[in-house]
Amino acid sequence: MYQLPYVRDPQLELLIERIYPPRVCIDNDTFQDCTLVKVDSANKHGILLEMVQVLTDLDLVISKSYISSDGGWLMDVFHVTDQLGNKVTDESLIHYIQQALCVSRSRREGSSKTARTCMGREVLPRHMASEQTAVEIIGTDRPGLLSEIFAVLVDLGCNITAAVAWTHHKAAASIVYIEEGWKGGPIKDPKRLAHVQDQLENVVDAHNGLGETSSVRLTAPSAGRTHTERRLHQLMYANGDYKQCCCRDDGKICKKGCTRTHVGIESCKEKGYSVINIKSRDRPKLLFDTVCALTDLQYVVFHAAVSSKGIVADQEYFIRHKGGCMLDTDSERNKLSWALVAAIERRVSHGLRLQLCTLNRMGLLSDITRIFRENGLSISTIDVGTNGERAVGSFFVTDASGHSVDPQRVELVIKEIGGSVALIQEASKLAAQASSSSASRPIQGIKDARVEDKPRFSLGSLLWSQLGRLSSNFGSI
Repeated sequence: MYQLPYVRDPQLELLIERIYPPRVCIDNDTFQDCTLVKVDSANKHGILLEMVQVLTDLDLVISKSYISSDGGWLMDVFHVTDQLGNKVTDESLIHYIQQALCVSRSRREGSSKTARTCMGREVLPRHMASEQTAVEIIGTDRPGLLSEIFAVLVDLGCNITAAVAWTHHKAAASIVYIEEGWKGGPIKDPKRLAHVQDQLENVVDAHNGLGETSSVRLTAPSAGRTHTERRLHQLMYANGDYKQCCCRDDGKICKKGCTRTHVGIESCKEKGYSVINIKSRDRPKLLFDTVCALTDLQYVVFHAAVSSKGIVADQEYFIRHKGGCMLDTDSERNKLSWALVAAIERRVSHGLRLQLCTLNRMGLLSDITRIFRENGLSISTIDVGTNGERAVGSFFVTDASGHSVDPQRVELVIKEIGGSVALIQEASKLAAQASSSSASRPIQGIKDARVEDKPRFSLGSLLWSQLGRLSSNFGSI
């Protein structure tokens, strides 16, 4: 069944926002152990991703979600807690959520209020431009690559303010934010930008094999800059990491207690939707990663139900292509399945987790990663930034072959670094378990649970019969 395509008219969207402004309700009374975030708003393409992005940027955990956006209006409900499992009760944080989710685009551009998460991290509004130059790098993963990149940047007089990198199926993508030495500010001289890019390209291309591609791109600060983690997804997808993913059909080979990623795509012809069912290990930012993949591949989510039980999460989406059609061919369904599996699994963190918290200085990351490289350690994931005068974040390290490394060996490396890095023992054990089952980054304090052998999660019938009772369709978490 062919449906009318979704045509985006920015001026019409602004007009609808002014006539029917979004409504955001923060409900702390319905449930004892979570906060309900309810949003009623005029619909537009990408708005679901924007809302999920706001919540995940605040380090909020979305345990359940119910989404309905058929037609020109959406009604979404999110069950959230902070990273410590508590309700969202801070008035300044509640006000930030309401403003970020409900103000119109024109008002949003005039707002610059920040928020602070329960873990003390400061969050900027998504429209605000970073004041640093961004270095986007994609290529083939190899031991010591990040160390060499950081060393070149320091030699060129660039101060690294933040760095995020993922590795998946021998592909690597990283975004590094840099300033002009200790003077601060972005690099503006075109000749200097070109020189930095040339030097980085030499490093990234140095060990490329036959058929392997890489890319280095420097971008100036911009109010429209893509969200860092969304951009990492785009870079990894452009590098073709999804082509090596194996999609597992949930209904055919999933066994009791399985926490691997399973994707099934069916057709609901009478309603004109393609229905996606995903079962995977639960983790923070899972909803963001899935919706990010669907949005970037130009699919529109009309209805969705997301729920987690123990360590397993179930997601169900009713979608159409932005052009209005369903997924009619096996090649389309296979490509989307691979992309979803990659989006979920590329954030998997393998190895031992190291936590960084120390006074920031120029060359800090270069020195730390050089010591890792000299001791035969390889970085599988990095997420480091600055908080005031301190550098904070985490690394996941393996041996040079990508296998687990002895914690005692890592402790010796930490002593050589000098105390700015700590080994997170509990998270490391969970990470090792997760990596053996294609799981994802662990959550400290989560309890393991067996998955009950029940019928596949489906709230499809509720999408048609109970749209007016969004917040009451779920029991206690």
